[in-house]
Amino acid sequence: MDANAPCPFCEIDPQRIIYEDQFCFAVRDWFPVSEGHTLIVSKRHIPSYFDASDEEKNALTHTMEKIKRDIDKHFAPDAYNIGINDGPEAGQTVPHLHIHLIPRYKGDTADPRGGVRWVVPDKAAYWKATDD
Repeated sequence: MDANAPCPFCEIDPQRIIYEDQFCFAVRDWFPVSEGHTLIVSKRHIPSYFDASDEEKNALTHTMEKIKRDIDKHFAPDAYNIGINDGPEAGQTVPHLHIHLIPRYKGDTADPRGGVRWVVPDKAAYWKATDD
């Protein structure tokens, strides 16, 4: 993201917000990995989870659990991935703290083993080293 570009989370259209509290809000992802993919976003413009206060972290967790129940009700996924890209080297493209809550569905990928480990593909299939 261009350093001079406005933050898409700080300038979010209020119509996109599906839940909010004092510290955070939730929106469906603009480019969803799966049906129901939702972002839990801190209201305070901070880049890192590690910059969040304890109150903010608690609110993010509470909101994630609330949104998970909503996704369960409306989309009935089989599982979830939860992710935070914290820093550019971790793939963070919007420097504003947000958590990805990604519903997963049976058969959405040929082999889901390794889950979030696939962010470093050469290290993801650790079980293959022991399949001899």
